[in-house]
Amino acid sequence: MSLHWQAARPPGRTALDGDLVRLEPVDVERHGRDLHAAQAGAPEIWEYLPDGPFQSEHEFLEWLRASAASADPLFYAIVDRVSGKPLGMASYLRITPKHGVIEVGYIWYSPALQRTRQATEAMYVMARHVFDELGYRRYEWKCNALNEPSRRAALRLGFTYEGVFRQHMVVKDRNRDTAWYSMLDTEWAAAKAAFEAWLRPDNFDNAGRQRKSLAELRQAGS
Repeated sequence: MSLHWQAARPPGRTALDGDLVRLEPVDVERHGRDLHAAQAGAPEIWEYLPDGPFQSEHEFLEWLRASAASADPLFYAIVDRVSGKPLGMASYLRITPKHGVIEVGYIWYSPALQRTRQATEAMYVMARHVFDELGYRRYEWKCNALNEPSRRAALRLGFTYEGVFRQHMVVKDRNRDTAWYSMLDTEWAAAKAAFEAWLRPDNFDNAGRQRKSLAELRQAGS
């Protein structure tokens, strides 16, 4: 059956705006020192990533300079709108407009960003851009199969588990089995509605605790 498919558009070096965060293409002069400070003292951030931890600010900035020059992965700094400070990074990668496939990855959150509304909104903003503005069919999430926090995050955000590619990569001279997850364009409407309901201020009590989880909201909308 013909899809009458038209290729998706590649993401450009433009900022992506949310209510709580702004994702800005990485710029060493604008973001470098703050990003270095955000991850300093938390080497566990880099446990399952192909780079880091970094021994000095100079080493981090050299890595960031190379990252800023890259088109695939295309790196963003996650900037908190209240403080104006970048608190983490994420990227689009393995960008294949011809087939409508794109991946989100190279995600790291500073301790100040972890388990916050801002962190979830960053992932919502990136997914919204992929589906609503660029026209992709398939949005992928991949991680080391040993990385349980990343695997839980993928499911929480609405990605579907597809399996493990055994001996997929060698990273930092260690074997990496890779767990694959995806979200399809046909699934996005439900995921989007759940994100937007979860992010509303009335979904949180006075102590900042969520009233309903993303999973509950997706289920309620299905």
